[in-house]
Amino acid sequence: MVSPSGKWYPRIGLEIHAELNTHSKCFCACKNDPDETRPNVNVCPVCMGYPGALPVLNKEAVKSVLKLGVALGSKIADFTEWDRKNYFYPDIPKGYQISQYKHPLITGGELEGVKITRVHLEEDTARSQHDKGEGSIVDFNRSGVPLMELVTEPVITSAEQAGNFARSLQTLLQYLGIAEANMEKGEMRVEANISVSNDPKKFGTKAEVKNLNSFKSVEKAIAFELKRHQEAILRGEKVIQETRGFDEAKGATFSQRSKEEAEDYRYFPDPDLPKLYISEIPDFDLKKMKKELPELPKEREERYKKLGLNAETARQLVLDIKLGNYFNRLLDKRKDEKFAVLASNYLVSDFQALAKENENIWTIIPPFQFFGVIEMILDGVLNSRNAKDTLVFMSKSKLNMSAKEIVEKENLAQTTNEGFVKNIVLEVIKENEKTVAEFKGGKENALQYLIGQGMKKSKGKTNPEQLKEILKKQLATSN
Repeated sequence: MVSPSGKWYPRIGLEIHAELNTHSKCFCACKNDPDETRPNVNVCPVCMGYPGALPVLNKEAVKSVLKLGVALGSKIADFTEWDRKNYFYPDIPKGYQISQYKHPLITGGELEGVKITRVHLEEDTARSQHDKGEGSIVDFNRSGVPLMELVTEPVITSAEQAGNFARSLQTLLQYLGIAEANMEKGEMRVEANISVSNDPKKFGTKAEVKNLNSFKSVEKAIAFELKRHQEAILRGEKVIQETRGFDEAKGATFSQRSKEEAEDYRYFPDPDLPKLYISEIPDFDLKKMKKELPELPKEREERYKKLGLNAETARQLVLDIKLGNYFNRLLDKRKDEKFAVLASNYLVSDFQALAKENENIWTIIPPFQFFGVIEMILDGVLNSRNAKDTLVFMSKSKLNMSAKEIVEKENLAQTTNEGFVKNIVLEVIKENEKTVAEFKGGKENALQYLIGQGMKKSKGKTNPEQLKEILKKQLATSN
């Protein structure tokens, strides 16, 4: 789809909300528990918006946002304040949300090459639940949960880049330990502001797509909007500034309402919350926070690459923090390139497949057992087939034994007994006369078939290289 000027210039900015994993809510002492299924259990007059109830700021929530700012290389405010953002929804009990407007905690910074505008702290809303034909109910357990909002500059240029940025932010939040950011649970939500222009010096009219709750939805919604804007421009139509939703089933956005501007929310400083000077927070030291930052995703990725891992495998281990931490425990025992590459390959393939079948695999196959499997592969005790069978056996048996003990007990090791391998080869040659003739006639692929038959007949116990060598010798000497 070609623009009148020959090229399209997308401008995408993201607003990402993530619930912080503090013990209590943002402005009251109620428990912050995203796994609570009983409605209206973790509530009090403050988070239910009762008249006269006074908020008290959660210090840990502030520290969590500051920690993110340090990791992003942002400017940390010294002075900040909280504002009332006025709008009415059934899940906003006070008729306003406590948020930040003119004086956010964090400004600037960068992640994945995308510049950050601001990061601020606010309270989450309650949750509306709609029963078909029977009205709606409101659960206030989520009301008042501390919510971080990060706003990017409109410098993202594709749906893929937006998805990657959101993934990277989720990973960073998890590494910092300030949020689980599980999108399936609604702990992280993405909103995208999208515009398209055929003039590199001008922005198009933007539309905002709200409440995207998966990375695939982020990418699909943005891709749909970019195409919709381009088609409208080509038809000579005016793109309307509006808020839109995304229909996952249809893969399409739909109009919800005209887009609100800042003045529509009638922001003003919350009179119930005092101004805050960061330097005056008790037990808070910004320099100490910088020193105590954990290894960040980019640092971990670079470390893995230096160990010899390819970019894709390193990225997988970084994005899956649980898998990466498991890998780190293996590296505590041995960190040479040969071991690191082999272990990482088995982790992102066979081990991850087992993890999808059983969420407790991390304790069923503890690192010391997995380490033993990789060492036995390197020592030639196990081939790839044996190793896979051993891991599957471990996942079902739950034995608290070393990998070596399990392999010996269950006779899972490969054999290098030449007599055993030669007998397998002779049987394969006898049973596959046609394929043998094809190989001798110059068909090289026939050899791989014969090797496969030998591995199958030995039930994976044969060393494939040894099998290949003996097979080639027998083929060369047989009539």
